[in-house]
Amino acid sequence: MILDTTFLIDIIRGKDEKVKQKCIYLDNKFITKSISTITLMELWRGAEMNLNSKKEKKKVIELIESLLIHPFNVKEAKKAAEIESFLIKKGQMIDLEDIMIAATAITRNESVLTRNVEHFNRIPNLKVDSY
Repeated sequence: MILDTTFLIDIIRGKDEKVKQKCIYLDNKFITKSISTITLMELWRGAEMNLNSKKEKKKVIELIESLLIHPFNVKEAKKAAEIESFLIKKGQMIDLEDIMIAATAITRNESVLTRNVEHFNRIPNLKVDSY
């Protein structure tokens, strides 16, 4: 399962009981937790922009060490272009980072775990899970 940035931010903030319960569920089911390198970039960007940058970076490092990281390569780029074109034609564009994360999931036949269901549900052939 590919974890979206929203889920990881909620883990870092540690305030949402639904997130904690979803983590326990994933662990109990032995579901592999992974992220796209796009999510990694978003996490680092957030840590760099945060005033408490050292503390934030430490949390990001601890979190990503526990995850499998999928690269964004040629297959993912092609799929992202297809998704973006589709969404533009439908007038339903979403953030490019979300498109790239979705492309990573689709090319690996994985689902995306996100709080941002409304945007990800616009993408055909993407399995979306929420909490």
